[in-house]
Amino acid sequence: MKIRMGAVAAPFDRDVEACFARVEHLVAEARAQGVRLLALPEACLGGYLLSMDGDAGDVPPAFERDGPEIRRLAAIAGDMVVCAGYCEAAGPWRYNSVVCVSGDGVLGHHRKVHQPLSEDALFAAGDGFAAFDTPVGRLGMMICYDKAFPESARSLALDGAEIVVCVSAWPASRTDPAPDLAEDRWTRRFDLFDQTRALENQVVWVSANQSGAFGTLRFVGSAKIVGPGGEILARTGVPGGVAVAEVDVRAALAVARRSMGHLRDRRPDAYARDDGVSPVAAAGRS
Repeated sequence: MKIRMGAVAAPFDRDVEACFARVEHLVAEARAQGVRLLALPEACLGGYLLSMDGDAGDVPPAFERDGPEIRRLAAIAGDMVVCAGYCEAAGPWRYNSVVCVSGDGVLGHHRKVHQPLSEDALFAAGDGFAAFDTPVGRLGMMICYDKAFPESARSLALDGAEIVVCVSAWPASRTDPAPDLAEDRWTRRFDLFDQTRALENQVVWVSANQSGAFGTLRFVGSAKIVGPGGEILARTGVPGGVAVAEVDVRAALAVARRSMGHLRDRRPDAYARDDGVSPVAAAGRS
């Protein structure tokens, strides 16, 4: 079965009502194109951080996972599956989170595990990755820096994810910025991670990102959909928009995995353990 999916690159800020208005417009626009799965950026409900300096006053507005804002998002999603990033309130803690909803409610949820620079001064860290079933197939989700770690996507693929949605607020380089964002080294890394994670796990990869500027950060846009062979099926480029592609997910995965199945051909017994000791060395000690 073919599924039309979309990945958004758009700007979002602290004006929550304006964020919801933009989300509602993007969802309506995608629905008109027949999109069934739409990925919105990290922190699209209330904006990301103004800087990466760990300023304690820089936390976005926070919402509870079962609160009225998430129910509002689900109502906007209706017959579609929508993934959106937000700041989650959980008792005294704040998490950088992404939720997957439809009109039926919350389908899946993820708290960002890997935290760059000073983000850990503002958010608690998530503790795992898990796939979940949706009307468009089995999904996994991650947030921004999570995709720099191969284990993140591999965990989701091993849990049966056919589609991985990565939502980001991925900025351009701060230490060596390029005048043209399309040529920035962090834009290049963003694209390489997307293609590599799709290829090495042979999954469909849906990558959303913020665009424009917020505070001291310039975001690289570049939302895209990547096939299980690492090929870019649709992209927005830096300016933003919605990348839309129609994919027969099961068929695409079957073709990608029929000869060289990266999950099937793994050799976990040959890999280094979490403590860094090789299996051969460990065997020699026993």
